[in-house]
Amino acid sequence: MAMTDPVADMLTRIRNAGLSRLERVEIPVSRIKIHIAEILKQEGFVLDYRVAEEGYRGTITVDLRYDENRKLAIKELNRLSKPGRRIYASCDAIPQIRNGLGICIVSTSQGMMTDKEARRRRIGGELVCSVW
Repeated sequence: MAMTDPVADMLTRIRNAGLSRLERVEIPVSRIKIHIAEILKQEGFVLDYRVAEEGYRGTITVDLRYDENRKLAIKELNRLSKPGRRIYASCDAIPQIRNGLGICIVSTSQGMMTDKEARRRRIGGELVCSVW
């Protein structure tokens, strides 16, 4: 059976690994997933990520970040725009996640970026997911 939403699969794998208190999680590679992992690292939600290319099949290994009480740094990870219902927003309509404590990852014509960066550059796009 073909996977219809690889981004939702990535977010679910991260969520499940966090609930299982795993150190790292492996995800099938794609360009959009690498950009999401990069943003999660820049914003401090994950420690690091590595891309291992094995022919046409590669994996992204994401090292999860926990606090001193072994609680996952990511409290919530939600898919906003889905293949069946795409959600687009202009720069003024991009939602603030938890009053700016969380981030919204936006896919724009200039690449994937956080909601703050998209507002700063005054560009809208597809709301991929929210992280808090």
